[in-house]
Amino acid sequence: MNTVFYVMGVSGSGKSTVGKLIAESLEIPFFDGDDFHPKENIVKMSNGMPLNDEDRQGWLLNLNDLAINQLKQNSCVIVCSALKEKYRELLSATIETHVKWIHLVGSYHQILNRMNKRENHFMSSNMLQSQFDTLEAPQYAINVDINLKPNEIIKHIIKHI
Repeated sequence: MNTVFYVMGVSGSGKSTVGKLIAESLEIPFFDGDDFHPKENIVKMSNGMPLNDEDRQGWLLNLNDLAINQLKQNSCVIVCSALKEKYRELLSATIETHVKWIHLVGSYHQILNRMNKRENHFMSSNMLQSQFDTLEAPQYAINVDINLKPNEIIKHIIKHI
């Protein structure tokens, strides 16, 4: 059965890195949800303004369409913050039985430290607290501690899928 593996978590948790490694391990396509943001969302975030639910609506529906279309051909990995339950419901609409959630978990200070070291990303570190405030952690996800090394994270995920 084809599956969409959504890798979720706050900005700076390592979604893109882990998502790419999962996709390579399973030999399936990888998609970074950030690449599908409309220009208005990127401008807003670049100016230090968090997105609201209305800003996210079309973006999440586009990612759901991507997932539906990919399932016709293959499994895939899509990375997306998916911080609220209602976002995850939109992302998995009509394909719920084909979705696995992988939640990358770390502390605020650990992720802030990571964010302060990276370059060329539109999400500023001063918006991190708003992401933690928004996060509704799913109980049904494969929760992965980001303190693990990348290869350990992948082994943990593969073991649970």
